[in-house]
Amino acid sequence: MDIYLIIVIVLIVLAISDLMVGVSNDAVNFLNSAIGSKVAPIFVIMIIASIGVFIGATFSSGLMEVARKGIFHPDQFAFSEIMVIFLAVMVTDIFLLDLFNTFGLPTSTTVSIVFELLGASVALAMIKIYHSPVETMLDINKYINSDKALAIITGILLSVVIAFIVGAIIQYLSRLLFTFKFQKTLKYFGSLWGGLAITAITYFMLIKGAKGASFITEDTAAWIAGHTWNIIVYGFLGWTVLLQLLYSLFRVSIPKIIVLVGTFALAMAFAGNDLVNFIGVPLAGLKSYQEFIANPGANPDAFMMGALALPVKTNTVLLLIAGLVMIFTLWFSKKAKSVVATTINLSRQGKGDERFGASPFSRSLVRASLKINNSLSGILPDKLVNGINSRFELPKDAKKAPSKDAASFDVIRASVNLVVASVLIAIGTSLKLPLSTTYVTFMVAMGTSLSDRAWGRESAVFRIQGVFSVIGGWFLTAIIAFTVALIVANIIYWGGVVAMLIVLVGAGYFIYRTHIIYKSRESEKQEDEKENEIIDEITSASSIFDKCQGNTLKALERVPDFYENLIKGLIEEDRQILKDLDKNVRKYNKKTKKVKNHLDETVRSLQADLIDTGHYYVQSVDYLREIAHCLNFMAKPALDHIENNHNPLDKNQVKDLRELNAGINKMYRNMVLHIQNKNYNNIDDVLLQQQEMLEIIKQMRINQVKRLRDSDIHTRPSLLFMDILAETKNLLLYSINLLKSQRDFIIEITT
Repeated sequence: MDIYLIIVIVLIVLAISDLMVGVSNDAVNFLNSAIGSKVAPIFVIMIIASIGVFIGATFSSGLMEVARKGIFHPDQFAFSEIMVIFLAVMVTDIFLLDLFNTFGLPTSTTVSIVFELLGASVALAMIKIYHSPVETMLDINKYINSDKALAIITGILLSVVIAFIVGAIIQYLSRLLFTFKFQKTLKYFGSLWGGLAITAITYFMLIKGAKGASFITEDTAAWIAGHTWNIIVYGFLGWTVLLQLLYSLFRVSIPKIIVLVGTFALAMAFAGNDLVNFIGVPLAGLKSYQEFIANPGANPDAFMMGALALPVKTNTVLLLIAGLVMIFTLWFSKKAKSVVATTINLSRQGKGDERFGASPFSRSLVRASLKINNSLSGILPDKLVNGINSRFELPKDAKKAPSKDAASFDVIRASVNLVVASVLIAIGTSLKLPLSTTYVTFMVAMGTSLSDRAWGRESAVFRIQGVFSVIGGWFLTAIIAFTVALIVANIIYWGGVVAMLIVLVGAGYFIYRTHIIYKSRESEKQEDEKENEIIDEITSASSIFDKCQGNTLKALERVPDFYENLIKGLIEEDRQILKDLDKNVRKYNKKTKKVKNHLDETVRSLQADLIDTGHYYVQSVDYLREIAHCLNFMAKPALDHIENNHNPLDKNQVKDLRELNAGINKMYRNMVLHIQNKNYNNIDDVLLQQQEMLEIIKQMRINQVKRLRDSDIHTRPSLLFMDILAETKNLLLYSINLLKSQRDFIIEITT
């Protein structure tokens, strides 16, 4: 079989895979506002988005030509070289997008495809220059459309800043007008607000979609362009009247209509604008192959591909097939849900687990913001400051602990997200600026959440760090896309068919590995949610006791296993055992921290007559947290000791640790039995065991000090041994306190 036909088939297969991983990444663009505000059941939102994607798939917007001539000059490359470029681009694109999807980070498919094309074409251009006796690197502009790449970078920088600022300003003004108690205000301004919003979205659909639809004639497109302002004015009046009638007669929620219409519009624009990112390159490869076989006898190394520079109309059937693949992915991709969750998590109004940590930069930024805010508050009249603050005051219900099914933000912010993103993308398109829909929609969402005071002092450092982590990933996208595509193109060119097979197998293995990583992360996430589920409504003291007892039992059952692996790993100098232990202890530490972070929510959900029993729950959580610290302070130094290849423990230390391990196993089994049976009559036996263990530890420390004085033994093993003894003592103390807390708890609820 013709090798180039095989490449075309591979490109088509990769196109289907790329569609799936691409939609998983870009679904956040049009789903986050509707899902975050919960304007409708999820299946309704998905149906509306699916219709938008299917229609938008026919709106090619002429962007399919980007893959053919937007980044490089095709007339300067031979057929064989073009096929190498396209294959390198598709392999890199799947690798890159799947990597970001696995870790739930939204990135730009536009930027990735552009810089992949740039990297691969630069690789082939450099090879051609290398083989040329007269050309130098100064001649690279002969092959590369560098102006386009520069325009892309400029568009990225501008879109990120402008989207954030405009989103923040519009949301601030909207919240001042409507407040969080917007139901009353909507009676008077709702129809005007809705008319303006949906008209803006209509304008977005016209500019962004209809003019490039494959089924719209040139005359129709010209008529739309010539009557745009008439459509906008009459559209505003028509929508305003219609929305007022719907509200007055049927009490239809105007913001919900805005959000659903906006979801449809952004989904349609995504399919129309970003479809080129997924199938543009394979279609260009197919077109190249058709041109090549149309010239029998042509030399693939000499047949120049100037035909790619000619205008071409994409087959509507192919676009619809691509649309169906996108819809299928939208419904069934778990990674799409993961990426959407990242944006919603960073913009949610209520409390919750923060995915990102803090950094010196985010802390400095928050401190500076607080100083500026305090300075402005001192300058402005108190009456004005209090008036503004009252407009941002949350309803009483919103101040309670959020339930699992609560909306992350309200419909006012969701509608602002969609309208502002739609208008900015439409303006950018009309000005021929290469905006990324991912960047614009994400930064608008971050700007609106900032203005809505969703970033309070308890979460601001984490949210800011999250935003900068995502933005950093965006710029890494360009660097990684360019570099990997350049390397892959060189490997395929110089290695031929064998190298091509190796690259494809390598890409397949990488996707398999990221899939395993994703499944592992999702499994851990589900386990965390199950173990740390917050009690939404506690109706009796026994329910909180059951939760407390469950956490305690899990802790006391794990401690002996952790400790045994610690001793075994140290004695046998088994690095893998200690690595696994350190990983498991860190996971356990994270879980106990999460339980403690949710203490306020659990306590607030208690009924008035359960406050006294709630004290025991808080106490137990504190002891669990300290036990986790003790384990961490032993596991990490032990792993570092083995990692650094320090001297092993001596025979006396080994003997002592084995004795400790046996004693701890016996004592903890006894504690677990007392808690399981809810019988503490013989608790003195456990207390006696603890005292015996503490005496043993004391004697071991004395013996170790004597050995240090009387013999020439290594310092580092001795320091590690002493640290383990100290943390084991703390572990025993906290564990007994936990047992006593359980005893007091059950006495309280049974008397």
